[in-house]
Amino acid sequence: MTINEDMHEVCHMRDKCIKFDKCPMVLVQDILSGKRKILILWYLSYRALRFNEIKKKLPDVTQKMLTQQLRSLEEDGLILRNVYPVVPPKVEYSLTEMGQKIIPILELMHGYGTEYLTVQSSVS
Repeated sequence: MTINEDMHEVCHMRDKCIKFDKCPMVLVQDILSGKRKILILWYLSYRALRFNEIKKKLPDVTQKMLTQQLRSLEEDGLILRNVYPVVPPKVEYSLTEMGQKIIPILELMHGYGTEYLTVQSSVS
């Protein structure tokens, strides 16, 4: 058995992902794990935002952490950083085409969260 087959042996989607060096679920986890990445993508799903607009939506995240998460999402090809040549400098973040493809997944997550909260509030 090859290393690739070992890695995918326990996956129930083995037949679909054995051709990849990395499990697609592990890849998605790696892309989305991080302080507030999912929320950053969620907020950008509505429109392009400037850094300070994102920061206001995430007041518990430090400027350094937000910068790191934005850079990571940019490196992964999910967001685009647009710098406008004006004074003072204007920078906006928006979703790339690949970033837009994750929005239906985030909408499903939102729906699940809504359903979960509804069920939990009826149990209490």
